[in-house]
Amino acid sequence: MSGTTSPRVVVIGSGVVGAAVADELTERGWTDVTVLDRGALSLPGGSSSHAPGLVFQASPSRTMARFAKYTVEKMSSLELDGPDPDQRRCFNPVGGLEVATEPARVDELWRRHGFLSSVGVESAVVGPDECAALHPLVPADRVLAGLHIPTDGLAKAPRAVEAQARRAIARGARFLGEQRVVEILRDKGRVTGVRTETAGGGDTFPADVVVQCTGFWGPLTGALVDLPTPLLPMAHQYARTAPVPGLRDRGSREAVAPILRHQDRDLYFREHGERLGIGSYAHRPIPVDPANLPTHTEMPSSFDFTPEDWAPAYADAQALLPALQGVAIEHGFNGVFSFTADGMPLLGEHPDLQGYWVAEAVWVTHSCGVARALAEWLVDGHPSLDVHACDLNRFTEAQRSPAYVEQRASRNFAEVYDILHPLDPPAGPRPMRTSPFHLRQQELGAVFTEIGGWERPLWFESNADLPEVGRIPTREGWAARHWSPVAGAEALATRDRVGLYDMTPLTRVEVSGPGACAFLDGLTSNKVDVAVGRVVYTLMLTGTGGVLSDLTVTRLGDELFQVGANGEVDVDRLRRLAPAGVSVRDVTSGTCGVGLWGPRALDVLSSVSADDLSFGYFRAKKIHIGAVPVLALRVSYVGELGWELYTSADQGLALWDALWAAGAGHGMVAAGRHAFTSLRLEKGYRASGVDMTSEDLPAEAGLAFAVKPGEYPGAAAVSADPRRRLVPVLMDDPNDVVMGAEPVYSGDTAVGYVTSAAYGPTIDATIAYAWLPADLAAPGTPVAVEYFGARLPGVVAAEPLFDPEGKRLRP
Repeated sequence: MSGTTSPRVVVIGSGVVGAAVADELTERGWTDVTVLDRGALSLPGGSSSHAPGLVFQASPSRTMARFAKYTVEKMSSLELDGPDPDQRRCFNPVGGLEVATEPARVDELWRRHGFLSSVGVESAVVGPDECAALHPLVPADRVLAGLHIPTDGLAKAPRAVEAQARRAIARGARFLGEQRVVEILRDKGRVTGVRTETAGGGDTFPADVVVQCTGFWGPLTGALVDLPTPLLPMAHQYARTAPVPGLRDRGSREAVAPILRHQDRDLYFREHGERLGIGSYAHRPIPVDPANLPTHTEMPSSFDFTPEDWAPAYADAQALLPALQGVAIEHGFNGVFSFTADGMPLLGEHPDLQGYWVAEAVWVTHSCGVARALAEWLVDGHPSLDVHACDLNRFTEAQRSPAYVEQRASRNFAEVYDILHPLDPPAGPRPMRTSPFHLRQQELGAVFTEIGGWERPLWFESNADLPEVGRIPTREGWAARHWSPVAGAEALATRDRVGLYDMTPLTRVEVSGPGACAFLDGLTSNKVDVAVGRVVYTLMLTGTGGVLSDLTVTRLGDELFQVGANGEVDVDRLRRLAPAGVSVRDVTSGTCGVGLWGPRALDVLSSVSADDLSFGYFRAKKIHIGAVPVLALRVSYVGELGWELYTSADQGLALWDALWAAGAGHGMVAAGRHAFTSLRLEKGYRASGVDMTSEDLPAEAGLAFAVKPGEYPGAAAVSADPRRRLVPVLMDDPNDVVMGAEPVYSGDTAVGYVTSAAYGPTIDATIAYAWLPADLAAPGTPVAVEYFGARLPGVVAAEPLFDPEGKRLRP
C-alpha cells in the first residue's frame, strides 16, 4: 500500500508489540489506527505486563540482533512523566554481563563478541576481576570470563507501552481496552473489519488492514481466520528475593549493575532495588494451552509458582553468587511467553486473506525492531532489514502441526541458553520429509541433518575408504563438529570422477496457464520469455532492488514453467502475486531429483539413456533413464559437467538404482551437503538468504548478469553504484576453517562479515565469502577474520576461484 494514504488499521493487542506497531505506523503517516485489547489498559495481562524487561543484543541471528539494537535505541529515547530522570525513562542502560564458568563457555563468549562486532554492537570479553568490578555480587573466583555489552539494559515494558501509545494517540490513533475480538470480517478474500465483545455488548471496527499482535493468545486469534499460528505458550519461572547484602543503598534507582546471565546454568539476574530478580530456563518445559487461560483475572499470563522446579535453580544461583546464601525468596510466579519451532518470530501477511498481518512470538527484546520492520512492510512494501527467516509463511503444513510445534518449541525452551553449533541437527519429530532415495542413503551410511523439514545427508560413511580422504586436513574443536574428512573426499571425487547428489529438497513450483510467461517475465529480473527448453537464472527483487530470492526457471511449454525456488516463502510470494488464470503449484513432494556432476557424468548418463544428450548448458530436455521418464536440466551448482535429473516420486528409487549401477564402473560416489557447499564456494555460486538477502543489490552480490532492462519490481534501482561487495576471502592458513557470521577486519576496524565459509579441497584453501566495503573488495586486499577472539589473516581473491573460464561445465 502507498504511504500517501492512510488506510484504516486495526491492531489486535496493546502490549509492547501492538503499541510499537501503532507508533511506527502513525510516524509514517498511517494515522487511522485503532488498537484493541481484551484486557484493561494499560496492563491488559499479556506477557508485556510481567516481562522482566531484559534487552540483550547478542543473538545467533543478524536480523534478531539488529531488532534488539533498534529496540535499545528507540526505548532509550522514550520518556514518561516523572519527578526525576530515573523515573521518567523507559529504558535503563545498565549494560549486560554474560559470565562463563566452563572453558567451552569462554570460547562461546569470544564467538558472541565477534558476532556483535559484525552487527555494530560494542562488547568486550573481560576477565574474572573485571566481572567482579562490574557486578557487586559476582566473586572473581567463581567465573572464568565475562562478555560485557555496555548498551544492553532493562526495558520498563509497561512504561514503554504507554510512551509509544501516547505518541501514536497524539498522531491520531486510539487505544481501547476490554474489547475482545471474536470475529474477523472479510469479503472476497480481503479483510474488512473486526467485531468485538464488550461488557456492554459489542462493537464493529471497519478495517483495510488488521494486525494480529496477541502474543500467547495468537493461536486463538489466528483460528478466527483459519490461520494456524505455530507458536507454543510456555510458563517460565521468575522469582524475587528478600533484600540481598551488597544491593543496599541503591538510592532511587531500581538497578545499577549490569543484567547478569549465567548461561551455563540457564539463569539470569536483574536488580529490583535491594532485591534480586532471578529467571530460570533450567526447569522442565511447561506448555500452556491458551484456550484454558483464565479470562477473569487481571493477569491471566501469570501462573502460580512451582517450588519443586525452583529448588535446583536456586542452588545453582547461590553457587555463583554466595551473597544469596540464606536469602529467602519473597515472591515467584510462572509467566507465560511464546516460543516457536525455530526460535524466530512470526511476521507477515495471511497467505489467503489480504490485509490480515501477523506479528507474533516477539519478546520485549526485539519488539521495537519487529514493529519497525512490519510498519515498513505495510507502508513501503518491504522492510529495510532482511526478515525471510521470520516470515509467517516459512513453514510447511507439517511444520505447522501442533505436535511438531510443541516438540520443537519445547526443545527451544530447553536450549535457550545452550551453546549451539550452527550445524547441530534438530531433534524430533524426525524424519518428517524424506526423498525416495532415503533408504539407499541409509544403506550407504549417510550422516543426516534436517533442513526445512527434509532429511539431507552431510556425508556418507561408505566413502570413508576413498583414497582422497588422506588428502583432507584434519580439524579440531568447533570446526570439527558435525564434519568428517570424508566430506572433502566426496568433493574431490566429484571433481575427479563423478558424484550423485540428492536435489529433492530443492523447492519446485509449476507455473502454468494463460499469462504465465508474462507473469514471470514481469516479476523477475532476467528475460524469462525464451524458447521452450531454455533454463534461465533470475532474481525476485524488492522495490528498491534488494534480492528477495534467486530462481531457476525452465520453460517447458508456451505457458508452462518449472521454477526452482528457495522454500515456502517463495511459493507464497508467487501464489499471492499470480494473476487470475495463472496456476502456481508446489510439486516438490510429488517429485524428486538428483544432481549428477563430474567429468565422467556423461559416461554414466549415456550408459543408461539412449537419448541425445548433446543439448547445451542451461538447456532442458525430457529423456529416459532406463524406463524412467526424466526432465534433464543441463545445469550445475558445483561447477562441473552434469545435469539435474527430475522425475515423479514413485519413480525415484528406480532412477537412483539405474544411475548407481551405471556409476559403479566410473568411480561414482554418493555425496552430501558438505561436499556440495565446498564445491559451490570454489566456483563462487551464491546461496539465497545466506550470501545475499533483500538488503543487497544484485551488482553488490555479483549477480548483475541476471538483470535485464525491463519493467519489474526493483528495476529502477538495480543500476545503483555498489556501496559494498560480496567477495571471496582466502585464509592464509588452509587449516583456519571459519563457519560463517564472523566479523572481518581491516586493521582494527570491523568492516564486514562472513556469509558462507568452507574448506575448498580442490584449491587447498579455506574460503570465506564476505561482505566488504567496495573500496576494500579488490583482489589482493589483506583482511582478517575474527574467530574465537583470534584475528586470522586472509586476502580478498578474484572469482571464480576454480575453473575461471568455465571449461569444466562443457564436455
